[in-house]
Amino acid sequence: MDSFTIESTKIGVVGAGSWGTALANLLADKGFKVDHWVFEPEVKAQILAQRENQTYLPGFKLSQNLLPTNELGRAVIDKDMVLMVVPSHVTRMTAEKMSGMLDDRTVIVTASKGIENNTLLTMTGVLKDVWAEVDADRYAVLSGPSFAREVAAKVPTALTIAAQKKEVSRFVQHVFATNYFRAYTHQDIVGVELGGAVKNVIAIAAGIIDGLGLGLNTRAALITRGMTEIRRLGLKMGANPRTFTGLAGMGDLVLTCTGDLSRNHTVGKKIGEGMTLTQILDEMQMVAEGVKTAKSVYNLSRKLDVDMPISREIYHVLYDDVPPQEALYRLMTRDLKPELDEL
Repeated sequence: MDSFTIESTKIGVVGAGSWGTALANLLADKGFKVDHWVFEPEVKAQILAQRENQTYLPGFKLSQNLLPTNELGRAVIDKDMVLMVVPSHVTRMTAEKMSGMLDDRTVIVTASKGIENNTLLTMTGVLKDVWAEVDADRYAVLSGPSFAREVAAKVPTALTIAAQKKEVSRFVQHVFATNYFRAYTHQDIVGVELGGAVKNVIAIAAGIIDGLGLGLNTRAALITRGMTEIRRLGLKMGANPRTFTGLAGMGDLVLTCTGDLSRNHTVGKKIGEGMTLTQILDEMQMVAEGVKTAKSVYNLSRKLDVDMPISREIYHVLYDDVPPQEALYRLMTRDLKPELDEL
């Protein structure tokens, strides 16, 4: 698995949102023939006719090696690697449609970030639940500070690839590596997935702060204490605490809480400016994962008895219509305590 050639390695990508398209095109630009599953027939037509995903990633010409298809089987059957990049809330449904299609050798890489509402499983947890026949060693997770448009523009980017088996993470690392896309290997799948999922909830909070017109002091404190919450949950679920100081932890959190391209930050900012969640979602074409993940994180923290006050207040703002100012007041007037948790 460590050795491969561009000519012989068969790759499928499932999902053609902005992130899925950016990653598929990165691989296609590198020389791989990439079978890319696209849900919408009109998006497939755009790519074939204009070599552009005008719906989700406008402004970027796509490689001739990127081969769009509306047939899921064509994208996943007889592949060395399948990259899952569908929104978290449709991961289970998509995986069920793929059941029985995967080859015994296929490495499954998930680049979707979220926690399923009903089961409270991360994305690899969902896939393992659906594909009981797939060996756990064949899963990998791709995560880190990365906006799709910047990857498509070939802005230097560094991410993390986590897998239980080092041979698998090294394989995926070499498949993705370019002179503008650097991948580091890791073995903490739980920590990497939690970092990528929960940071979207904290990013909504950061957007609210900006929407309310508060200062940089407030946002810096929010990011730092948000990381404390992510780390608490991670430790409870068996993650390596060092993961959260890395690219899939602090790196992704800082980017999503401060970058103008962050959909989750945008949702929060509009809430801070007075819009309702329904109004915001009605005008958004792409998914802000943090909205659904906020519900999962709230329920997971209660189930595991993990103190996550920022995440809790974001849940109440999103789902109980608590005014952001009231949520902020409750956070600032909680009982005083030491900064560092007892280990």
